[in-house]
Amino acid sequence: MLRQALFITLLGVLLSSLGGCTYIGRNYEEPQVELTGVELIRARLWSQDFVLHFRVQNPNDSALPVRSLAYTVYLNDLLLSQGTANLHSSVPANGQRSFSVPVQTNLWRYVKDVGRMLEDPNQPINYRLRGRVKTGWLFGRSVHFSRQGQFVPGAYIPEL
Repeated sequence: MLRQALFITLLGVLLSSLGGCTYIGRNYEEPQVELTGVELIRARLWSQDFVLHFRVQNPNDSALPVRSLAYTVYLNDLLLSQGTANLHSSVPANGQRSFSVPVQTNLWRYVKDVGRMLEDPNQPINYRLRGRVKTGWLFGRSVHFSRQGQFVPGAYIPEL
């Protein structure tokens, strides 16, 4: 009898949580994820430290739990960095929240390739950022994002 009562209770909890997820899915709009900045913290011969700044905009009428952010950064076709940041935060309803993700790279293994990229400091270098943000607590969704562009390294190299 106790076993049957426990089974019915667990089934009831499971069904009620699934009902909440279907409610969320009816009027759910994808949040917007954008890269708002890249900050160079320290550049050494063996490693470089950056902070990627993201903004997540929530167009929904309820708060959006954000669990993690996974990213991959390419410089031309070189894989510069990849990783995952645990965020465990929430974006308010019809609002936005900014997140900062520390990134460490090692360009030493690509020194020849990077040297070729920098031969002409006025030649633009392509970058790509891809990733996904995991939302929700129990039955979450993944929001994929991508950003690409160019920068001219000569604009960041000080003149002697």
